[in-house]
Amino acid sequence: MNRRTALGMVFGAGLLVATGWASKIERPNILFCIADDASMKSFGAYGCTYIKTPAVDRLAREGVVFNNAYNCNPKCAPARACLVTGKYSWQLKEAANHWPHFPPEFRFYPHLLMEAGYHVGLTGKGWGPGTYDTEHNPAGPMYGKIKLKAPYKGMSNIDYAANFEAFLEEKKDGTPFCFWLGTKEPHRAYEKDSWKKAGRNLADAEVPEFYPDNDTIRGDLLDYALEVEWYDTHIGRAIQALEEKGLMDNTLIVVTSDHGMPFPRVKGQIYEEGFHVPMVAYWKGVIQPGRVVDDFVSFPDVAPTFMEAAGLKPHEQMTGSSFLDVLCSPKSGQVDPARDHVLLGKERHDTGRSNEDGTDLAYPVRAIRTKEFLYAHNIKPERWPVGNPEFGLRNCDGSPTKSYLTNLKPGEEEYRYYEMSFGLRPEEELYQIVKDPDCINNLAGNPEYATLKKQLREQMESELTVQGDPRMLGQGDVFDRYKYEGKVFDYTTGKVGSLRGKKQP
Repeated sequence: MNRRTALGMVFGAGLLVATGWASKIERPNILFCIADDASMKSFGAYGCTYIKTPAVDRLAREGVVFNNAYNCNPKCAPARACLVTGKYSWQLKEAANHWPHFPPEFRFYPHLLMEAGYHVGLTGKGWGPGTYDTEHNPAGPMYGKIKLKAPYKGMSNIDYAANFEAFLEEKKDGTPFCFWLGTKEPHRAYEKDSWKKAGRNLADAEVPEFYPDNDTIRGDLLDYALEVEWYDTHIGRAIQALEEKGLMDNTLIVVTSDHGMPFPRVKGQIYEEGFHVPMVAYWKGVIQPGRVVDDFVSFPDVAPTFMEAAGLKPHEQMTGSSFLDVLCSPKSGQVDPARDHVLLGKERHDTGRSNEDGTDLAYPVRAIRTKEFLYAHNIKPERWPVGNPEFGLRNCDGSPTKSYLTNLKPGEEEYRYYEMSFGLRPEEELYQIVKDPDCINNLAGNPEYATLKKQLREQMESELTVQGDPRMLGQGDVFDRYKYEGKVFDYTTGKVGSLRGKKQP
């Protein structure tokens, strides 16, 4: 019996708990590739023309493209916490925040697979930033000794693909592997004007509607593009290593990013480009090539999917839902009718928003994304969404784009772009994504959409209540009290330290 026939028996009978799977087929290898700050729109598989991603595009042609994959919380640590635990952000206590200490009560899928006999490893960026109690990073044991000279300043000197090869060399014959290939690109900082060295053309960049169109922003986007391409380069080299070792036939490859690009109004924000992530999956003989799926999947769904693919029951702590049936279905379009929306949220990301006693405060949001609409409830609209201006707008990475926007003055024609990225926001936002993908036209105050807005909020809050979200139970301020484990630049002293209660001179 071949592997595809065995899978057909399992899934044709509708058996999603893979208790009998391991006895029928060899457990698959798992290669999980994740970029740090790459937007979905930055890959050829999703229509990008000015950023070249041949390796990801190949996997898309030979596997499945997910049109509706979401990160649950659009910042590095909380998004990655959802991935490793299989839980929703608001269920993770401190780990719902950026730079937290990971509560020791939670289990991580790489560690569970290691206990089940998998050879497990990590290179580059795993879960983080933050602290943890386990011996290894939640994403697995680190492989990072092999270095290289990157083509541009700002890129890491870690040779991700070579470290993956070293990991494979340690694997014993017959032992399946699970590897997390986490590049630190395209996280900032970039080598400014590296696009000139690469011979790129400013006219090629695609400028979102929420930015003014000028050479500064186009150049920044092209510098970013080179780092996305570096991510793709290492994926291509990892594929080559698998092919040379004869391991492609039974390796499930999943490619994604933790959230959108490190630009204003994207990274860390509850708008479409911040939380809508790429997700491409390849598994020869199991995933039918060339499929494009519209089912909604979220980062909490990844861990239970990997557990089931490995022939294991998802851990009892996991609250996400495996989409292994969607991966293995021959269908495109909507495979599972129940996967018609996702829930999203955020709490405290970076510091720079304080009350009188110096407590670093969250900008809490809960949202629901359906096929047509995004509804967001800004729970504390009196707070600054990207951090207080006098503290440096800390929840937005420094960049030429940020500098351009923050240098705009009230009364100037382009000042509306500053307000879109950094200004206060209304309590409710509603966007018709199919017509307004850049989230420009807020329909929340339009009477024509009042009934829809009410329905979406009720659905969102009902599901969050079932999931035990502290914000729905009157206990949400707990997120403000969790310790921030990171270090930030103190504008008062000019030193690295805490921004609590201190203002920029």
